[in-house]
Amino acid sequence: MNNRGITWQEHEIEIIVSDYLEMLRLDLEGIKYNKAERNRILQRKLDRTKGSIEYKHQNISAVMDRLGLPSIQGYKPASNYQAKLFEILESQLQKGNLLEEISRPGEFKEPQTGIQFDSPPPINRYPKQIDSKIHHIARKYDAAKRDARNRELGEAGEQYVYLAERKKLLHEGKDKLADRVRWVSKEDGDGAGYDILSFTLEGEERWLEVKTTIGSIRAGFWITQNELAVSNENPDIYRLVRLFDFRRKPGAFKLKPPLRDHVNLHPTQYYASF
Repeated sequence: MNNRGITWQEHEIEIIVSDYLEMLRLDLEGIKYNKAERNRILQRKLDRTKGSIEYKHQNISAVMDRLGLPSIQGYKPASNYQAKLFEILESQLQKGNLLEEISRPGEFKEPQTGIQFDSPPPINRYPKQIDSKIHHIARKYDAAKRDARNRELGEAGEQYVYLAERKKLLHEGKDKLADRVRWVSKEDGDGAGYDILSFTLEGEERWLEVKTTIGSIRAGFWITQNELAVSNENPDIYRLVRLFDFRRKPGAFKLKPPLRDHVNLHPTQYYASF
């Protein structure tokens, strides 16, 4: 019997999630695999159509995106997913060190020129309500907090931007400006409110705050009160540089203050005093 039109059962979701995560692991390690052949195997195992399996892969990509984790390229996120998919994916990510494995920044290729910036994603002023069970699981993962605590990922992103800014200036014959580029957060600590001191080709200063994620272009990030204050006080020279999909081929966009024009800012902490 073909299962077309029948709701996916828990054991079926477990099988396809396991297969997806194995493909993702291969993808992140740069190991080639045959998507079509794996789809055919799942068709026989689950008695589902090719299209049904591909759409479920897209659902899984949407959940990975929601968790701020990398997804398989080619399976565009489709957000109409069951809460059960979230639960099963969470369970399988906890096995062994899989979450840690796919969260590592990996070895990036040193940029040969300056960064090619994409347009930032459009802001969603009216985010839709999501299932409370899904919201609870997503909060446990808190992709932005995970990225903020991942010192290795943060330093790798800052190093990438530092090298790219120098390469940009050297490529244009601005050797003296390139020599003045500084990795401020590494040399002076985090108190400045930005990470990299760089320059435009015309010699104007740029203060670059770098936020790095292994997730997609829409992954959220944390910004400190100090970083926000410095950005508001120095809108002409401050830029927030967002690096995304850093595990594979880093993409980037930048935001010019005021940041609230580009992102939804949510207060998340309270100061308690007596």
